[in-house]
Parts: sequence; C-alpha cells; structure tokens
Amino acid sequence: MSQMEQDRRIDYLEFPATNIQGTKEFYSAVFGWKFTDYGPAYTSFHDGRIGGGFTTDAKVVVGGVLIVLYARELDTIRRSISEHGGRITKETFEFPGGKRFHFADPNGNELAVWSEQ
Repeated sequence: MSQMEQDRRIDYLEFPATNIQGTKEFYSAVFGWKFTDYGPAYTSFHDGRIGGGFTTDAKVVVGGVLIVLYARELDTIRRSISEHGGRITKETFEFPGGKRFHFADPNGNELAVWSEQ
C-alpha cells in the first residue's frame, strides 16, 4: 500500500517500555514480531502488517487505549503469553463474533487478543 493509500489510517503505534530487551524477547517469542533498535531507549517493531515502537521515554498508563490483536489459536497464544512473562488480566470471554482475553505485557501495557473460535 502506498503512502497515498494510507491517508487517514493508523500508521504507527508507540508503546512505553520499562525494559527494551525483555520487550523484544516477549513479543518475538509470543507473536513473532521483528525489531530494529534505535539506541538503548527505543526499538521499532513490525508485525507483518503494521509497525510501531517501544520507548523507555514514556510511562505505562493502565486503562488507556486498548490494542486488540488477532490470533487463530486463542488458547495457544494465551499459554505462550503466560510462559513468556505476560499476565492475564481478564479471562477469556465470548462476545458476538468470537472470544477474547486481556493481558499485560512485561512492561504493564494492557492489550487483548481475539479469535472467532
């Protein structure tokens, strides 16, 4: 997609981080994200569809915007999150169209994962 086609769409997400190396290890292991470092306080990621970054220059805020990720195998991702230092903050629940759960990454950022199944 060209930049012209990206007009008025979310282009980049930036998260606060308390530990850049730990953040990279967690998201690489659980979601397969790729990273590029820009100094000790910043790393950018690409998940195959959208890019973003993690910075130690920002503070984690609980209860802010909720980023919702998709996974075909919800239970597999849930186990992987727990195994790699994430914490489940809201157990799996059903909603029209699927199921989801919420988790905190090792920095304390809350995200969610959903699936149709």
